[in-house]
Amino acid sequence: MPSDNTHHAIGHRSRLRERFLVGDSQSLHEYELLELILFRSIPRRDVKPLAKDLIKRFGDLSGVLAASYDALIECESITPNIATDLKLIETVALKLGQARIINRTLLSSWDDLINYCRAKMAEKATEEFNVVFMDKKNQVIAFETVSRGTVDHAPVYPREVMKRALQLNASAIVLVHNHPSGDPTPSKADIDMTRRIQDISANLSIRLHDHIIIGKKSEFSFKNLGLIA
Repeated sequence: MPSDNTHHAIGHRSRLRERFLVGDSQSLHEYELLELILFRSIPRRDVKPLAKDLIKRFGDLSGVLAASYDALIECESITPNIATDLKLIETVALKLGQARIINRTLLSSWDDLINYCRAKMAEKATEEFNVVFMDKKNQVIAFETVSRGTVDHAPVYPREVMKRALQLNASAIVLVHNHPSGDPTPSKADIDMTRRIQDISANLSIRLHDHIIIGKKSEFSFKNLGLIA
């Protein structure tokens, strides 16, 4: 016969699913949302302790989903199948986020762009440099990663960025990269590199709209702070 613990776990799962299905998802804690995800990977077991442990280890739900496959399977009770399921959900979420900005006018999708960048980069342990390419109507035509680096540096070659912009027939760009330290304040190297790209892009009649640095909890806009005219 099923144990009392099994009956409790089944009842808890049913109640949590019902709260989610009736539209109460906004009131769910992050560990409860993670429980809902883990239900599909781990049948007939109380996954609340595991969900709470993962949130504690990686900081929040976003951190759990952004954790590398190797980091996930190092955790107790996380099998390769569970790690694969979590990475699949992250990939789907990023695809959905990208779909909200591609082929849309930048000004009408700015918040979606920031949300996508945060989901894509805020939790990464190494720097990643991305470029948003736009046409003459400021409609996003591509969002591409042009460089991946270390914990505090991602090599960026301005001429390669411009070469790609010309290949895409882009009329404007936005630069985006992350600071794994969590502090989005630009370094001198960030400022110098941005100025080099701005100079080259101006000569090619390609407008640099902004350079955004993504931190753990906030972002830095060169445009808003007057570092880009």
